Amino acid sequence: MSEIERFEISGMGLAGCCVGWHLHWRGVGFRALEDFQKGAASGVAAGLMNPVTGKNFEPSWRIGDFHLEAVDFFERVGELTGRRLWFPMPVVRLVGDKDWRKVSKKLELPEVEPWVEKLEEEIDGWRAAVTLRGGGRVDVKGFCEVSRRSLVEEVGKSTPKPSLGLSELVRCEGAFGLMKGAMGEHRCAKGEILTLRAPGADPGRILIGGGGWLVPIGDGLFRAGSTYEWEQLNGEPTRAGRIRVEEILSRLGITEFEVVAHEAGIRPIVRRSMPLIGRLADGSVGLNGLGSKGSLYAPGVARRLVEWLLDGKEIEEDLSLEHWMGA
Repeated sequence: MSEIERFEISGMGLAGCCVGWHLHWRGVGFRALEDFQKGAASGVAAGLMNPVTGKNFEPSWRIGDFHLEAVDFFERVGELTGRRLWFPMPVVRLVGDKDWRKVSKKLELPEVEPWVEKLEEEIDGWRAAVTLRGGGRVDVKGFCEVSRRSLVEEVGKSTPKPSLGLSELVRCEGAFGLMKGAMGEHRCAKGEILTLRAPGADPGRILIGGGGWLVPIGDGLFRAGSTYEWEQLNGEPTRAGRIRVEEILSRLGITEFEVVAHEAGIRPIVRRSMPLIGRLADGSVGLNGLGSKGSLYAPGVARRLVEWLLDGKEIEEDLSLEHWMGA
């Protein structure tokens, strides 16, 4: 750690911690400015990494550029900190009659076929089940905890130092930064998630269907979600949200379960789940807009941000805040 930190990171959630690691690996000092707020996505996120997503059954945006890097990143941090963070497992996408025609036409497309491991037709309650490879779960909350401890407490000795006005401020402030107008208009959405015990559920696969998902997290526990709410942007779980997630569970065939926790978080969205980096109006630097796919995009986007700051490497057009704002 240098005597004078070259950077200050505001927000040590998923994005901020990824930036912190990339700076640390480059031997560059930084100071963490933590301002955790209830409802921050990193404290609630299930960490789902799904290669082919959505109603249109399409590969996640630029997945070829970000997937392997994300897996390598979380495995590396896990090895350094002694805490497993990446849990690979198959993703089973359940397809109903309404969507089968559209999905079936895409199974052999060159951008989809490499992710398809198995197809089962006419299964109980569904037209088909498509098993996808390359999926898994990141322990996002655990990643943030070990990163703060390793990068801030151990490296920085957790001792706040007065700013000398010489450091660059990097804002990784998630939904709360977007709601203050950091990147213009936002599309942030609140999501509610249940943590539960479900004795009849398969602990070795991620299940997607019925408008939601079920993700095993170990020790007989699962996380289920999620809702979308664009008006009540706070960290408060609601009765309506719980009912909605329980409806998803019913569609997934999970009828017997015990709810252990009910949480809510706000997804930081500018344009779907496509993040942006660049210079903000106040002169600081921003990384935001990870949406619901932060586990996939945060490591690679953070690296690109650090390379721009340290090496002057040009930001790719489709990640550039400047280009987005001027579009």
